[in-house]
Amino acid sequence: MPIRLIIVDDHPVVRDGLRGIFTDDEFEVVGEAGDGFEALAVVQRTNPDVVLTDLRMPKMNGAELIRRLREQSPDVRVLVLTTFDNDVDVLPAIEEGATGYLLKDTPRAELRSAVQAAARGETVLSPSVAGVLTQKIRAPQQQVLSRRELEVLSLISRGATNRDVARKLFITEATVKTHLLHIFAKLEVNDRAAAVAVAYETGLLRPGADG
Repeated sequence: MPIRLIIVDDHPVVRDGLRGIFTDDEFEVVGEAGDGFEALAVVQRTNPDVVLTDLRMPKMNGAELIRRLREQSPDVRVLVLTTFDNDVDVLPAIEEGATGYLLKDTPRAELRSAVQAAARGETVLSPSVAGVLTQKIRAPQQQVLSRRELEVLSLISRGATNRDVARKLFITEATVKTHLLHIFAKLEVNDRAAAVAVAYETGLLRPGADG
């Protein structure tokens, strides 16, 4: 059975070009759409295996389309095909449930293989997108530190000793040490200097801030 495919892009010339890539016995383009709202209607009417969609479109962006498709048609696989590979575009699409994310300069054969993989439920990512996700996973996130841990780290960054921190925050030195151990573990570092460096690099601390 051919893979039933819908192409979603607000540029007709792009849709025409993509349709030409999938005109053979392995694929059946069962519909097209120029925006997210139209895509939802076409999906409901045609029941495709895969939706191949752009991200930046009028009326409804790709991430919102993916979210609604997960609710409306959870069995449909969504493969993003766009020109944008920054985290502002990549992360929302992946978080909403995109099966794959490719760039529009993907070679024809790779695109065909990606649609086949998506139909099987396999994740397909362009190398640059995989890099964005890897950096996001590895980067310490601000929310992993509690408010008290941030207070301790801020004081440490200004040269305070454990005793200074304990006196300033009205806690014991043992508690300060416990907070530091938690901070080291969360930021994946081994000492105070490295913790402060990572905190500045990732925006947890800002030069000149009072903390």
